[in-house]
Amino acid sequence: MAVRTLDDVTLDGQRVLVREDLNVPIKDGRIGDEARLRAALPTLRRLMDAGARVMVMSHLGRPKAGAFDPEASMAPVAARLGELLDCPVPVVRDWLEGDTVPAPGGIVLCENVRFNAGETDNDEALSRRMAALCDLFVMDAFGTAHRAQASTHGVARFAPDAVAGPLLAAELEALGKALKSPDRPLVAIIGGSKVSSKVTVLEQLTDRVDQLIVGGGIANTFIAAAGHGVGKSLIEADFVDTARSLMDKARAAGGEIPIPEDVIVADELSDSAEARVRDVDAVADSEMILDVGPKTAAAYAERLRQAGTVVWNGPVGVFEIDAFSAGTRALAGAIAESAAFSIAGGGDTLAAVAKYGVEDRISYISTGGGAFLEFLEGRELPAVAVLDR
Repeated sequence: MAVRTLDDVTLDGQRVLVREDLNVPIKDGRIGDEARLRAALPTLRRLMDAGARVMVMSHLGRPKAGAFDPEASMAPVAARLGELLDCPVPVVRDWLEGDTVPAPGGIVLCENVRFNAGETDNDEALSRRMAALCDLFVMDAFGTAHRAQASTHGVARFAPDAVAGPLLAAELEALGKALKSPDRPLVAIIGGSKVSSKVTVLEQLTDRVDQLIVGGGIANTFIAAAGHGVGKSLIEADFVDTARSLMDKARAAGGEIPIPEDVIVADELSDSAEARVRDVDAVADSEMILDVGPKTAAAYAERLRQAGTVVWNGPVGVFEIDAFSAGTRALAGAIAESAAFSIAGGGDTLAAVAKYGVEDRISYISTGGGAFLEFLEGRELPAVAVLDR
């Protein structure tokens, strides 16, 4: 989708209301992972350097609407943002009253948008109040683009002008390159605990990719669909037929959903569990599958090294526990070594990327979780579609 960007508008002296995704983990007043803050910095610096009067909106956590909650205040975010931008970033609590506009080149952070009743309901009156604050609305929060809310969608309807920010535009370009005009072969990795939660994306990708690697609990259901026992592994019996039909569909389209040749099993999921290698057809009734085995990891890694494009969403094992992390580590390393255009998205995926230190060797790291998945599913993202009105 072609959307207008900051290149298409005048910024000097304009009141710019920008929606970022600054929803970072905070414990005891300290930010645990500031990746989203750093991702927003280029947009904010560009606006400030151009002389815009910058007002930043974001949500933080899931506070109760209609009341201020100090535990969900944007204050820690503002403090760290100020350090990163090397300038004061005041938090404005009553920003909807209209006295929030800074001087040209200045910036303020609006208090948590979810303190406002009607935010998640995309309330029109609230959207209009937001829109009245600005000359230009900039949607830059890809991670919330799949939600039609007042600060992502409604405000764009009523603002004098609305465009995509650099971060959002970059996300759309990277995803479009990966899915709409990919270099072949196109390999997708989809991990997770349940087929049911990702059945739509699996169906969509089966038609598009050359190889679809499934991992985690999803892989267990496909292993069962191939006729192998899975012991007491996490599995969705109601989706075994779905998995079988997806494998048939992939083969008919000239692609493949490979089944692991070997797996890592244990009697329980714990830090102290004894990990054992089993051929995929030799899993005991008392065992659970917790990772792909070394032969499978090597085979998958080779496919990734030869890929033209890689889309990665989800680990292939319980990588948080070292005994069950080798498969995900091998895939992360293979993607990093590959010359393919690669894009990674989703919370667990980004945690794996960070754990194995491959951030600098992934072509594009998406800041979106749900939005990333919905894009893969082929759904319209309402906060993007409204920009193309």
